[in-house]
Amino acid sequence: MFETSAEPRVFAEPPGVDFPAALVQGLHARAKDYPPEALARVQLVVNTRRMKRRVRDLFDAGPPCLLPQISLITDLGETQDLSRLPPAIPPLRRRLQLTQLVSHLLDQQPDLAARSSLYDLSDSLADLIDEMQSEGVSPQAIRDLDVSDLSGHWARTQQFIAIADRFIGADELDVQARQRKVVENLIHRWEIAPPQHPIILAGSTGSRGTTLMLMEAIARLPQGALILPGYDFDQPASIWSGVDDALLSEDHPQYRFRKLTHALELEPADVQHWTGTEAPSPARNQLVSLALRPAPVTDAWMTEGAELTDLPEATKGITLVEAPSPRSEALAIALRLRQAAEDRQTAALITPDRMLTRQVSAALDRWSIIPDDSAGLPLQLSPPGRFLRHVAGLFVHRLDGEALLTLLKHPLCHMGGARGEHLRQTRDLELDLRRYGPPFPDFEGFHAFAARRLDTQAEVPSSWLTWLGECFVDQQVSADLSLIQWVERLRNLAERISIGSAQDNDSNLWDKNNGQKALEVFTKLEDEALHGGRMTARDFTDLIGAILADEEVRDRDAPHDHIMIWGTLEARVHGADLLILGGLNEGSWPEVTKPDPWLNRQMRDTAGLLLPERRIGLSAHDFQQAVCAQEVWLTRATRSDDAETVASRWVNRLTNLLRGLPDQGGPEMLKEMKARGQLWLDRSDVLERAPTTPAAARPSPRPPVAARPRRMSVTEIKRLIRDPYAIYAKHVLRLKRLNPLVQAPDALLRGIVVHEVLEKFIADTMENPNSLTREAFVAKARALLDELVAWPTARKLWMARIERVADAFLVSEHQRRAQANPIAFEARLKLHLDPLDFELVGRADRIDQNERGDLYIYDYKTGAPPTPAQQSKFDKQLLIEAAMAEEGGLEGMDPMQVADAVFIGVGGTFKEVPAPLEKEPPAKVWAELRELIEAYFDPEQGYTARRMLHRDADVGDYDHLARFGEWDRTTAATPEDLT
Repeated sequence: MFETSAEPRVFAEPPGVDFPAALVQGLHARAKDYPPEALARVQLVVNTRRMKRRVRDLFDAGPPCLLPQISLITDLGETQDLSRLPPAIPPLRRRLQLTQLVSHLLDQQPDLAARSSLYDLSDSLADLIDEMQSEGVSPQAIRDLDVSDLSGHWARTQQFIAIADRFIGADELDVQARQRKVVENLIHRWEIAPPQHPIILAGSTGSRGTTLMLMEAIARLPQGALILPGYDFDQPASIWSGVDDALLSEDHPQYRFRKLTHALELEPADVQHWTGTEAPSPARNQLVSLALRPAPVTDAWMTEGAELTDLPEATKGITLVEAPSPRSEALAIALRLRQAAEDRQTAALITPDRMLTRQVSAALDRWSIIPDDSAGLPLQLSPPGRFLRHVAGLFVHRLDGEALLTLLKHPLCHMGGARGEHLRQTRDLELDLRRYGPPFPDFEGFHAFAARRLDTQAEVPSSWLTWLGECFVDQQVSADLSLIQWVERLRNLAERISIGSAQDNDSNLWDKNNGQKALEVFTKLEDEALHGGRMTARDFTDLIGAILADEEVRDRDAPHDHIMIWGTLEARVHGADLLILGGLNEGSWPEVTKPDPWLNRQMRDTAGLLLPERRIGLSAHDFQQAVCAQEVWLTRATRSDDAETVASRWVNRLTNLLRGLPDQGGPEMLKEMKARGQLWLDRSDVLERAPTTPAAARPSPRPPVAARPRRMSVTEIKRLIRDPYAIYAKHVLRLKRLNPLVQAPDALLRGIVVHEVLEKFIADTMENPNSLTREAFVAKARALLDELVAWPTARKLWMARIERVADAFLVSEHQRRAQANPIAFEARLKLHLDPLDFELVGRADRIDQNERGDLYIYDYKTGAPPTPAQQSKFDKQLLIEAAMAEEGGLEGMDPMQVADAVFIGVGGTFKEVPAPLEKEPPAKVWAELRELIEAYFDPEQGYTARRMLHRDADVGDYDHLARFGEWDRTTAATPEDLT
């Protein structure tokens, strides 16, 4: 197939050419003068499975021929008998072994790194070992590095790298170590008996040491050849010679080709065209080649820019979309893909930004277009992945309402039967937990829920209740267990939760494509669990999350055959009419280089390892290959969710070069590129444009008098004065605030607990006056906090606050006892307002009575007590209670005179605030209250929203219902008569 030559054979195709199609075309052209079986003797080695599939599809499309032997670089060890190399150990096993060793090292020397970085350090160390094996770098080469300026850091690094010594050169081979030995043995065999049949390696850039070594060997075979993708034939020799230094040029798209030709002792001009196929736009290839010149020689723009005489041809197929937001960018892309689907045009979105691809997929879903996504969905985000992570979380934390309901509502929970009944019971349980608690559900709480349901003539199935308790309660594990035990525990619990209370059914957890993938990953973990050692529940949960995050699953739903989403590597395999290069911002494309905790750039270069800029160089090559296609979109968002973005360096170079070529019309061409993009942004704005809706008026509903509340509590009078709409929503509409699912030690609970502490302590001192001491007070508070507060941190904080006010409270308590004695706690108040047919109810925290029969009313406040001025106008709780007491509203008592009423503040500091009884006597308060209630029995009186709130920042339970935000306090209320 090839003429005899002493020089290595290296062919290439320019950027923009459909590389697989050109590859197949060249094979057909070279085989046409040979017998049919000649093509079958060709051994074609490609670098990706997608490339292999595409080449096979192109051969299947005709003309009829015998197929070459197509294989992957990584398959060489499977097809050659190479000294009977043992199979590579699974990567998961090596990961577990490394994690165990790093964990032991951190246990021995906690100052080396934070425990939370265990898996990051293990993965980074595994990557370093893989790279050392792939590049043929020994641990001794690392130890011999000159680190005179980094002695402290290097001493810590050496302790981790010493772990690598156990694995590099060991009998058990990693994937990379085995691959290198396969290639070395294969090259050795070729040196002894060079194969005479054609061997062609196509599509690789030689970015890894093992692959580069194989490429060099194949290029020197009698019938060997390399075919490079995206080779820049337009780059001058002077530029090629300037990209030899990795420290300066690793991020250049053509650096790897220069490294290859240098190793083969070839000049860049010695690389031949594989076919005579021209790039879709030779003028654009020249423009992009000049734009991507290495940074030290961008002065060439001044000299070579004048030679770009056909900028209209170079830019006519480029559309530049600079969207104001990621959402706008995704929608513009989706609109263009929709147009491509309608026109039967093959289109592909190429981007490393997975968030952008998800947004585009979601936008396409409105037109029922499912793109063919090469990456799929991370397994951890699939239903089985989320389910397994939630179940593993039960081992780490004490069960709370959120964790319980998250699993009970999961679509994979209780799939064994009676799913509808399960969801109904789950709904009832959620409402019960929100209302009654407890904050940490347990067996007693579940049985109390069942009892309350039975009181309402609704029965909870005993099997469901038993399943609930056995699967969710007391799953937290504090001890270290072996990985074998953890995996078995997780699988058994996950399957039991998935089956549900009908134990005779099978689990559906492992069904469908994503379930099968999860089972495959879980089975691998079970097989390798022996190498995982012992770990905590937290470490195991982190391990499960990390393993699931490394896997991806593709949905079996039939995707659209013309709309695709690819990663940047697929830019080499493209065969689409339209390529959309999305997310072209720094940090996205190119991605941010990962920090290396082991070696800096200089050390890596000296040792022979790859530089961090390698990934940027590969991304640059992928960009150059894709941007030179026939029709290309370049898209970016000028602003992310929280900050301005920086355009990708390649887009910046291209636009800056065009701006600097006014004589050739560069600025005008750039303007046209942006105008084509703006057209689609305008269309996306039209699609997103919502109909104009006038702002809501400030409500002041006027329901019929018969529907207005006839009963209110004393504490609600303040709300009636400040926010009448809240009274309307609660009593007329009968809407109640839904309590949070996860109960927290908030101000409300603290108030309840402190009230309980003070009431019980005062009641005890009534029986034993000698117990009115600090020791007894603190002991009672501690006992009640232990009983009523389930959060250890909150218990300590609240106990500290109680101790802070204890002395001041006891001093004032002695003064109160000197003038009166307690006669009632939580005393009920009830009084009718005749002839209004209105009942006022309430509870007084504490009532004392002196020898003359006068009453003292006290109310405990854990927040700031209202000032006398606030009590006069708004917060009339104590004033109203005093008025009710004098009107005979205290249950079981005759009307009595109130001598005093006081708010006792027991928050962060102790404070007493008396009610202004002299300024606001009970008779006056009662008359004003009657007047207030009577006003709201007037059909013309509306319940105005947020009528007199203390601060604009105050939040009400019904503000969203009142559409607050569409109006403010300056807006006049709009009465609305209701029927």
